[in-house]
Amino acid sequence: MADGDNLPGRMRRYARVSTAMGGLAARLAGARYLGLPIDKARHAADLTSALGGIKGPLMKVAQLLATIPDALPKEYAGELAALQANAPPMGWPFVRRRMQAELGPDWQKRFASFEHEAAHAASLGQVHRATALDGRKLACKLQYPDMASAVEADLNQLKLVMSLYERYDRAITTDEIHSEIAERLREELDYRREAAHMRLYRRILAETPEVAVPEPVPELSTARLLTMSWLDGAAFLEAVKAPAARRNAIARNMFRAWYVPFYYYGVIHGDPHLGNYTVREDAGINLLDFGCIRIFPPLFVAGVIDLYHALERDDEALAVHAYESWGFRNLSREMIAALNRWAHFLYAPLLDDRKRRIQEQEGVYGRDVVEEVHREIRRLGGVTPPREFVFMDRAAIGLGSVFMHLKAEINWHRLFHELIEDFDRDALARRQREALAAAGVPGEVARKKKAR
Repeated sequence: MADGDNLPGRMRRYARVSTAMGGLAARLAGARYLGLPIDKARHAADLTSALGGIKGPLMKVAQLLATIPDALPKEYAGELAALQANAPPMGWPFVRRRMQAELGPDWQKRFASFEHEAAHAASLGQVHRATALDGRKLACKLQYPDMASAVEADLNQLKLVMSLYERYDRAITTDEIHSEIAERLREELDYRREAAHMRLYRRILAETPEVAVPEPVPELSTARLLTMSWLDGAAFLEAVKAPAARRNAIARNMFRAWYVPFYYYGVIHGDPHLGNYTVREDAGINLLDFGCIRIFPPLFVAGVIDLYHALERDDEALAVHAYESWGFRNLSREMIAALNRWAHFLYAPLLDDRKRRIQEQEGVYGRDVVEEVHREIRRLGGVTPPREFVFMDRAAIGLGSVFMHLKAEINWHRLFHELIEDFDRDALARRQREALAAAGVPGEVARKKKAR
């Protein structure tokens, strides 16, 4: 089956998802324009059930939207968060055909062994254990067929739903959210790009031994097959049962795994999904998936630090400078106060110089604060979030959820200050350029030079 984006592939995809997405669109439209009642909780459960049986990007988008503040009503976010990335794997006949298409008819001779059963299956592909001819343990990530058509079809469906929701609730303009999701999803289809991201992270974290990154194997990889070294580790959910000292160590290592790349290189892993890392015996972290990587201009990183200092010092002018550096324009004092309310929530653990949990109040992480800020932004006429916020917020909320699972008690303030203490925007820009060039990340060097 062809793997490119094509009209027949898109039409097949439209047919498969139209019932689920069309139902959501119709009910939201009915509630908005006809005054019809809608049982959001029941409909969200129906939608989740429908999406859970569909392989491909729509399930990934649903999981992603569930972690982005304000992207969907809470009833939908809560249900969609339950979608599991472990979809049923494709069988051996499929795997054999796909591997032959990627590596040729003698592909099995290029491995000492290749397991027939998938070790892990997700929304865009599945992973098989293998052994190299030289004895190295390998992981082979094989993309499902026709994913380019699936991505385009699903993104069009998503745009329809988001536009209808925007008419229903005008607090957040969703164009930039959709654009960011679309760009990242299209990138996830390119396993050569993911291999470059892997090389980038291996360079960035070379002096961070508490985090391990697989090594790509280029001679056994293509645009739709990514072969890498296998990293042994336990599933994250096993870590939540560990003694407090181990849980705290894991949390510290997770913090560094995400934020050393961001504050030193302007790079963030945009998908802190539980299946994307495992835990080593020494409490170190194995990062396993590099499809969703966001590379930020140094100015954006500087804005994150500026806003921290603005909240720390109650400096409104510096807060305005931070928001403007991200692309917000013509903000009223009331809108700044509303945005600062959300920022205070996100930055609270970093502003508090003591050992504490990431969130000390019980309840859904950030949901009450989100709803209050959302109502205020809607009252003030709405706002268009810069597209960079999509995965920055997702990382913050996703990691917060991980730290809550661990019940970790850490001085987050000191961890953060260790990273920003010697921050220099020009030095970050230089490190970023050198790392991107060395890793061979497609198109990023020229784009980031222009963005600066």
